[in-house]
Amino acid sequence: MDRLRNKIRDIHDFPKPGIIFKDITPLVKDPAALRLAVHQLIHPFLGREITSVAGMEARGFIFGSLVAWELGIPFIPLRKPGKLPYDVQSVSYDLEYGSATLEAHIDSFDENEKVLLIDDLLATGGTAKASCELVENLGATVEACAFVVELDFLQGREKLEKYEVHSLLHY
Repeated sequence: MDRLRNKIRDIHDFPKPGIIFKDITPLVKDPAALRLAVHQLIHPFLGREITSVAGMEARGFIFGSLVAWELGIPFIPLRKPGKLPYDVQSVSYDLEYGSATLEAHIDSFDENEKVLLIDDLLATGGTAKASCELVENLGATVEACAFVVELDFLQGREKLEKYEVHSLLHY
């Protein structure tokens, strides 16, 4: 995992003073590192009955779509409000610096879907928990959540206690 860790850049005081932002841009710029990250995200779930992958806007789209492609299953985008052209289900949630909403088309999942939720980062867990709620409100089951980076000190995993959580890098 050192190879991946070396591709995560710290940006101090972003998006506000006192925050150290974990920038995945160098990782996605390196095809070999990106391939390694995708394979490591998938590894615990090989041979399991995962029927689709969901990813949160925007960086979850990068990893989620690649994981879905690699597994040969559908990718479902969880979007910010007003981005989807069809009927949507929404869920709103609190962030450490405000609130946000995610949406998905009402026909995104079947009731027998077993979903792997993918994002680049698990911080406080608010976005991931809301994403799980949105998937479940649409009738699917969240089988597990997988992240490239987890900020352990923010204890986001605690909000996901009813789900299996897999993270590649811990800070």
